[in-house]
Amino acid sequence: MTTVLIADDQPLQRFGSRMLLESQDDMTVVGEAANGSEAVRMAAELHPDVVLMDIRMPGLDGIEATRRITAAGDRTRILIVTTFDLDEYAYAGLRAGASGFLVKDAQPEELLAGIRAVATGDAVVAPSLTRRLLDAYVHHLPADPTAQDGTSEDARLTSLTDREREILTVIGQGWTNTEIATRLHLAESTVKTHVGRILAKTGSRDRIQAVILAYDTKLVQPS
Repeated sequence: MTTVLIADDQPLQRFGSRMLLESQDDMTVVGEAANGSEAVRMAAELHPDVVLMDIRMPGLDGIEATRRITAAGDRTRILIVTTFDLDEYAYAGLRAGASGFLVKDAQPEELLAGIRAVATGDAVVAPSLTRRLLDAYVHHLPADPTAQDGTSEDARLTSLTDREREILTVIGQGWTNTEIATRLHLAESTVKTHVGRILAKTGSRDRIQAVILAYDTKLVQPS
Protein backbone atom coordinates (compact mmCIF):
# COMPACT_ATOMS: atom_id res chain seq x y z
CA MET A 1 0.00 0.00 0.00
CA THR A 2 1.43 3.37 -1.05
CA THR A 3 0.69 6.14 1.44
CA VAL A 4 0.24 9.66 0.06
CA LEU A 5 0.12 13.14 1.58
CA ILE A 6 -1.60 15.78 -0.56
CA ALA A 7 -0.24 19.33 -0.24
CA ASP A 8 -2.28 21.96 -2.09
CA ASP A 9 -3.89 25.23 -1.02
CA GLN A 10 -7.01 24.59 -3.13
CA PRO A 11 -9.59 22.46 -1.28
CA LEU A 12 -11.21 21.32 -4.53
CA GLN A 13 -7.87 20.13 -5.89
CA ARG A 14 -7.19 18.19 -2.69
CA PHE A 15 -10.66 16.66 -2.78
CA GLY A 16 -10.30 15.56 -6.39
CA SER A 17 -6.89 14.03 -5.77
CA ARG A 18 -8.15 12.20 -2.68
CA MET A 19 -11.12 10.75 -4.55
CA LEU A 20 -8.87 9.51 -7.36
CA LEU A 21 -6.21 8.02 -5.10
CA GLU A 22 -8.62 6.29 -2.75
CA SER A 23 -10.33 4.61 -5.69
CA GLN A 24 -7.14 2.57 -6.07
CA ASP A 25 -6.58 -0.67 -4.19
CA ASP A 26 -2.88 0.05 -3.68
CA MET A 27 -3.05 3.66 -2.44
CA THR A 28 -4.29 5.50 0.61
CA VAL A 29 -4.28 9.19 1.51
CA VAL A 30 -2.87 9.70 5.00
CA GLY A 31 -3.38 13.46 5.18
CA GLU A 32 -3.96 16.81 3.48
CA ALA A 33 -1.91 19.99 3.89
CA ALA A 34 -3.06 23.45 2.82
CA ASN A 35 0.42 25.02 2.79
CA GLY A 36 4.10 24.17 2.89
CA SER A 37 4.49 24.43 6.64
CA GLU A 38 1.69 21.93 7.19
CA ALA A 39 3.23 19.63 4.57
CA VAL A 40 6.60 19.63 6.37
CA ARG A 41 5.01 18.97 9.75
CA MET A 42 2.68 16.24 8.49
CA ALA A 43 5.43 14.53 6.48
CA ALA A 44 7.53 14.32 9.65
CA GLU A 45 4.60 12.90 11.62
CA LEU A 46 3.09 10.55 9.04
CA HIS A 47 6.13 9.43 6.98
CA PRO A 48 4.17 9.05 3.74
CA ASP A 49 5.69 7.24 0.79
CA VAL A 50 4.86 10.14 -1.53
CA VAL A 51 3.90 13.80 -1.12
CA LEU A 52 1.91 15.37 -3.96
CA MET A 53 3.35 18.88 -3.67
CA ASP A 54 1.85 22.03 -5.16
CA ILE A 55 4.39 24.80 -5.75
CA ARG A 56 2.49 28.03 -5.19
CA MET A 57 1.04 27.97 -1.70
CA PRO A 58 0.70 30.73 0.92
CA GLY A 59 3.46 31.11 3.48
CA LEU A 60 6.03 28.39 2.92
CA ASP A 61 5.90 27.43 -0.75
CA GLY A 62 6.22 23.96 -2.19
CA ILE A 63 9.86 24.35 -3.18
CA GLU A 64 11.06 25.18 0.32
CA ALA A 65 8.76 22.53 1.78
CA THR A 66 10.32 19.99 -0.60
CA ARG A 67 13.81 21.05 0.44
CA ARG A 68 12.99 20.65 4.14
CA ILE A 69 11.28 17.27 3.73
CA THR A 70 14.07 15.75 1.64
CA ALA A 71 16.76 17.25 3.89
CA ALA A 72 15.25 15.35 6.83
CA GLY A 73 16.56 12.15 5.25
CA ASP A 74 13.29 10.24 5.45
CA ARG A 75 12.16 7.80 2.76
CA THR A 76 9.39 10.17 1.62
CA ARG A 77 9.49 11.04 -2.09
CA ILE A 78 8.14 14.28 -3.51
CA LEU A 79 6.11 14.55 -6.71
CA ILE A 80 5.74 18.19 -7.79
CA VAL A 81 2.35 18.99 -9.32
CA THR A 82 2.49 22.33 -11.14
CA THR A 83 0.10 24.40 -13.22
CA PHE A 84 2.62 25.11 -15.95
CA ASP A 85 4.53 22.62 -18.08
CA LEU A 86 8.31 23.24 -18.01
CA ASP A 87 7.81 25.85 -15.31
CA GLU A 88 11.09 27.19 -13.90
CA TYR A 89 9.64 26.55 -10.44
CA ALA A 90 9.33 22.89 -11.31
CA TYR A 91 13.07 22.74 -11.98
CA ALA A 92 13.74 24.52 -8.70
CA GLY A 93 11.60 21.87 -7.02
CA LEU A 94 13.61 19.09 -8.65
CA ARG A 95 16.83 20.70 -7.48
CA ALA A 96 15.34 20.93 -3.99
CA GLY A 97 15.02 17.14 -3.98
CA ALA A 98 11.75 16.25 -5.70
CA SER A 99 11.71 13.02 -7.68
CA GLY A 100 9.69 14.38 -10.58
CA PHE A 101 6.90 16.63 -11.69
CA LEU A 102 3.55 16.53 -13.44
CA VAL A 103 1.19 19.23 -14.63
CA LYS A 104 -2.21 19.57 -13.01
CA ASP A 105 -4.05 18.85 -16.25
CA ALA A 106 -2.38 15.44 -16.56
CA GLN A 107 -4.69 12.51 -17.14
CA PRO A 108 -5.71 10.58 -13.99
CA GLU A 109 -3.81 7.51 -15.14
CA GLU A 110 -0.67 9.65 -15.58
CA LEU A 111 -0.91 10.90 -12.02
CA LEU A 112 -1.43 7.39 -10.66
CA ALA A 113 1.47 6.03 -12.71
CA GLY A 114 3.62 8.92 -11.51
CA ILE A 115 2.88 8.21 -7.87
CA ARG A 116 3.67 4.52 -8.31
CA ALA A 117 6.91 5.31 -10.12
CA VAL A 118 8.09 7.77 -7.48
CA ALA A 119 7.15 5.38 -4.68
CA THR A 120 9.43 2.71 -6.14
CA GLY A 121 12.35 5.11 -6.56
CA ASP A 122 11.98 5.86 -10.26
CA ALA A 123 11.88 9.31 -11.85
CA VAL A 124 8.60 10.54 -13.25
CA VAL A 125 10.03 12.82 -15.93
CA ALA A 126 11.25 11.02 -19.04
CA PRO A 127 14.99 11.50 -19.72
CA SER A 128 14.40 13.54 -22.89
CA LEU A 129 11.98 15.86 -21.09
CA THR A 130 14.42 16.18 -18.21
CA ARG A 131 17.12 17.37 -20.62
CA ARG A 132 14.80 19.91 -22.23
CA LEU A 133 13.62 21.14 -18.85
CA LEU A 134 17.15 21.68 -17.60
CA ASP A 135 18.30 23.27 -20.85
CA ALA A 136 15.38 25.69 -20.75
CA TYR A 137 15.80 26.90 -17.20
CA VAL A 138 19.33 26.26 -15.95
CA HIS A 139 20.33 29.83 -16.84
CA HIS A 140 17.47 31.35 -14.85
CA LEU A 141 18.33 29.84 -11.49
CA PRO A 142 21.08 30.48 -8.96
CA ALA A 143 24.00 28.08 -9.00
CA ASP A 144 23.92 25.11 -6.70
CA PRO A 145 25.73 26.27 -3.53
CA THR A 146 27.31 22.80 -3.14
CA ALA A 147 28.88 22.90 -6.60
CA GLN A 148 32.61 23.55 -6.98
CA ASP A 149 34.10 26.68 -8.48
CA GLY A 150 35.67 24.78 -11.37
CA THR A 151 39.22 24.88 -10.01
CA SER A 152 39.02 21.50 -8.30
CA GLU A 153 37.32 18.16 -8.72
CA ASP A 154 33.82 18.07 -7.29
CA ALA A 155 33.83 15.81 -4.24
CA ARG A 156 30.69 14.04 -5.45
CA LEU A 157 32.57 12.68 -8.47
CA THR A 158 35.81 11.53 -6.87
CA SER A 159 34.63 8.01 -6.04
CA LEU A 160 33.28 7.28 -9.52
CA THR A 161 35.16 4.97 -11.88
CA ASP A 162 35.85 6.18 -15.43
CA ARG A 163 32.97 4.07 -16.72
CA GLU A 164 30.59 5.41 -14.06
CA ARG A 165 31.60 8.99 -14.91
CA GLU A 166 30.96 8.25 -18.58
CA ILE A 167 27.51 6.85 -17.80
CA LEU A 168 26.65 9.79 -15.53
CA THR A 169 27.55 12.11 -18.40
CA VAL A 170 25.22 10.40 -20.86
CA ILE A 171 22.47 10.19 -18.25
CA GLY A 172 22.76 13.97 -18.09
CA GLN A 173 22.44 14.07 -21.87
CA GLY A 174 19.09 12.30 -21.64
CA TRP A 175 20.05 8.76 -22.65
CA THR A 176 17.82 5.94 -21.46
CA ASN A 177 19.28 2.71 -20.07
CA THR A 178 18.51 0.99 -23.38
CA GLU A 179 20.33 3.69 -25.33
CA ILE A 180 23.31 3.50 -23.00
CA ALA A 181 23.48 -0.27 -23.38
CA THR A 182 23.27 -0.09 -27.17
CA ARG A 183 25.71 2.76 -27.73
CA LEU A 184 28.29 1.67 -25.15
CA HIS A 185 27.95 -2.05 -26.02
CA LEU A 186 26.89 -3.12 -22.53
CA ALA A 187 24.19 -5.43 -21.24
CA GLU A 188 21.21 -3.47 -19.96
CA SER A 189 21.52 -5.25 -16.61
CA THR A 190 25.10 -3.97 -16.40
CA VAL A 191 23.91 -0.44 -17.11
CA LYS A 192 21.33 -0.70 -14.33
CA THR A 193 24.06 -1.85 -11.95
CA HIS A 194 26.26 1.10 -12.91
CA VAL A 195 23.37 3.53 -12.49
CA GLY A 196 22.60 2.15 -9.05
CA ARG A 197 26.23 2.55 -8.01
CA ILE A 198 26.33 6.11 -9.36
CA LEU A 199 23.26 7.05 -7.35
CA ALA A 200 24.69 5.49 -4.21
CA LYS A 201 28.16 7.00 -4.55
CA THR A 202 26.95 10.52 -5.36
CA GLY A 203 24.10 10.55 -2.86
CA SER A 204 21.55 11.13 -5.63
CA ARG A 205 18.02 10.15 -4.65
CA ASP A 206 17.04 9.15 -8.19
CA ARG A 207 17.88 9.59 -11.86
CA ILE A 208 16.65 13.18 -11.99
CA GLN A 209 18.99 14.16 -9.17
CA ALA A 210 21.82 12.49 -11.10
CA VAL A 211 20.98 14.61 -14.16
CA ILE A 212 21.08 17.76 -12.04
CA LEU A 213 24.44 16.63 -10.62
CA ALA A 214 25.80 16.22 -14.15
CA TYR A 215 24.87 19.83 -14.87
CA ASP A 216 26.12 21.20 -11.55
CA THR A 217 29.51 19.54 -11.97
CA LYS A 218 29.82 20.66 -15.62
CA LEU A 219 29.89 17.12 -17.00
CA VAL A 220 27.05 18.34 -19.19
CA GLN A 221 26.69 21.88 -20.53
CA PRO A 222 23.32 23.47 -21.39
CA SER A 223 22.73 23.62 -25.11
